[in-house]
Amino acid sequence: MTSADGASGGRGPGVLDPPPSPPHSRWNRRLAGQIAVLLLANVLADTVVVTPMLVLPQILDHYDTDQAAWVSSSAMLAGAMLAPLFGKSADVHGKRRVLTAALLVAGGGGLICLLAPGLWVFVLGRMVQGAAVAGVFLTVALVQDLCTPKVAMTAVGAVTAGAGIVSLVVNVSVEQLVAQHGFRVVFLASAALAVVAVVLIRFLVPEPATRTAGRLDVAGAVLFGGGVTALLAFISFGGDIGWFSPGALALLAGGAAALAAWVRAAGRVPEPVIDIRNLDRALVFTLLVTVLGTGAVQSMDQLLSVIAQVPAERGLGYGFDATGSLSLLFGIPAIGIMAGGLLSGWVAARLDPSVALAGGVVAGTTGAVGMFAGASSFYGAISFAVLLNLCLGVLLVSGFTMAAVLAPPERQAVTASMVSVMSATGSVVMSFVGAAVLSATDVVVVGTVVNSAVGVYAYIGISAGALAIAVVLAWVLVAQRRRG
Repeated sequence: MTSADGASGGRGPGVLDPPPSPPHSRWNRRLAGQIAVLLLANVLADTVVVTPMLVLPQILDHYDTDQAAWVSSSAMLAGAMLAPLFGKSADVHGKRRVLTAALLVAGGGGLICLLAPGLWVFVLGRMVQGAAVAGVFLTVALVQDLCTPKVAMTAVGAVTAGAGIVSLVVNVSVEQLVAQHGFRVVFLASAALAVVAVVLIRFLVPEPATRTAGRLDVAGAVLFGGGVTALLAFISFGGDIGWFSPGALALLAGGAAALAAWVRAAGRVPEPVIDIRNLDRALVFTLLVTVLGTGAVQSMDQLLSVIAQVPAERGLGYGFDATGSLSLLFGIPAIGIMAGGLLSGWVAARLDPSVALAGGVVAGTTGAVGMFAGASSFYGAISFAVLLNLCLGVLLVSGFTMAAVLAPPERQAVTASMVSVMSATGSVVMSFVGAAVLSATDVVVVGTVVNSAVGVYAYIGISAGALAIAVVLAWVLVAQRRRG
């Protein structure tokens, strides 16, 4: 490992630890190769978050459960808990080292899912897979170390948004394999990709020399993660066990108490897992836009997965039977992620990241409102999903870019991890709220419990409302940046 002063920690640089080199001041073949291998890490995260949505109904049927939110969002939940620890660990021990460790852990999670005999072992595997989600911000932090600021803005767009295009190819291939071998092949492919990504990153990406001293706030991470998990369990199971039952109230009280203890501890610990004491107004607005925007957009994947295989002929008021075309439904809109990321980098370099952020959530709000029509039209769903994914690409890149602008170099990874936490937390909360709405509005049709049109369109309305609030906050941020 390279120490803070740039010296080698007891050994000379070798093949697996290239010596530091000057930041790239322009695009070249070496930078393109480094971006490509870092992009693989984000493709892995996509196979953890999006690809299982292709087989969500099959997973629910296999484990005989209706807990779609736990199946779809447990990886994001774990990502929210792990990201702050990874951020601090990366600042202390090295970004590349922590990223490769995260990818290996995620690969292990894929194997757990592959072999899981029951639902909660499967959910455990999904949570272990969340290490890949938590590590996404490290690819951004590495790019910012590899490049000068002007080049980095575009490169961040490439490494985050480019994963969407690669994932389109992956998802098409996976859907064909699923048809032949079942849903578990999704998790075998994820584990294999983790190994490939680790090997290439270790050989091609240098470890930045910047280090900061410090210690990990593990207790803070446990309180934060435990509090969020308990509150989500209350949202998820409250309808089944009774909102005012002793068990539900215990989850609510326990979650609230854990988060309150985390807030108190964060004010006393020298280096808290999330430093809420050093949040200026611009960063607060950035995080609020991120949590609302990414939460609303990513929760729509869960809804689409649930309704896309419902035939319109059932007369439920939604559905378009995309069986056999799910990879297209989730893959084609990925073009929006890449376009949004690249456009965001271009706008950020010429104007300001806040302008791109505001434009992105406007596009997302349009896409969410359009889903009222897209819920019963395959081509409408694809078209409006492109706008939603355009918003997601902008949010990912602009959120990280704003964090880089607002944070000093020695706190880049920690601050970027906060953006990652907000992205994951927003997605998880919105997914659980949406699943609770669907569950509460179920109807019985010909003896079968199905989601009602009321629940589906209420879900869409909640997402559209969250994005509309994000639009207002984003334009406030733009005005603040122009004044400041």
